Amino acid sequence: MTMTATLKPCPSIASARRSLAQSFRRRGLATPELDARLLVAHALGLDHAGLAAQAERTLTAAQSDTIAALAARRLAREPVARIIGVKEFWGLNFKLSPATLVPRPETETVVEAALEALGRSEARSADLKIADLGTGSGALLLALLSELPGARGVGTDLSLAALRCARANAAALGLAQRASFVACDYGSALTAGFDLVVSNPPYVVHDDIAALAPEVRVFDPLLALDGGPDGLAAYRAIAAAAPHLLSPDGVLVLELGIGQLGAVEDLMAAAGLLAIGEPRHDLLGIPRSIAVKLLPKPLPKRLP
Repeated sequence: MTMTATLKPCPSIASARRSLAQSFRRRGLATPELDARLLVAHALGLDHAGLAAQAERTLTAAQSDTIAALAARRLAREPVARIIGVKEFWGLNFKLSPATLVPRPETETVVEAALEALGRSEARSADLKIADLGTGSGALLLALLSELPGARGVGTDLSLAALRCARANAAALGLAQRASFVACDYGSALTAGFDLVVSNPPYVVHDDIAALAPEVRVFDPLLALDGGPDGLAAYRAIAAAAPHLLSPDGVLVLELGIGQLGAVEDLMAAAGLLAIGEPRHDLLGIPRSIAVKLLPKPLPKRLP
């Protein structure tokens, strides 16, 4: 069935927004007013202030048609960020592709945990080496580089299309000189010595994918969602690789799926990685990221 939002012929900007919001609300979308505002603004090339200032301006027939077409895509449950092609993360705008996840607010807890683990301002300004395993759009790596002026980083991904998207974002944000991108499985093509390793790995239990919201199930890449039979396959791979990637004082920061804190901590501990500090929680109070470090190697025993 084709889904459309009904607009009066040549409505005002304000009435078009109201009509879209009503259509979205009837369909049970979570944020109808916000979605309507963003789509109308995108169609007209206006920011929030422009929408308010021109609220009573009458739309042309072509503009009404454009807005209706965008609304139909949202009613088909395509995320707003994919419709407009951009998502804000850590105050930065990231272009998206079908090969990348839409960056989510809970992933910002990884950036927060990483910066907290680095601690003092002198540590943050040091010549740091960062790896982002499964970089997607490059959101984690580039957010960290924006905060750490002395750092350089590499993002890895199995998807060449995702890497092209990440490179484009690095260039658009003026960070291309400090960011490189490599096609590989997590850290398999990287050498040792990273001061900071981060990852938002796929962590959805395979059999749970069918129950995800259409915005995720239909439009996010399966490669970035599927965590295997128990949702922990990627964490096992990262736990195996991390001891070889981290410098002696390096930190690994991971995003977590709901209810995975204990299992991931156990996997890391079995690989010789000890949790440091408290897990970071998202706005709903769910543990969303942890930081771990290599256990110090015992000193060799002296001969009597």
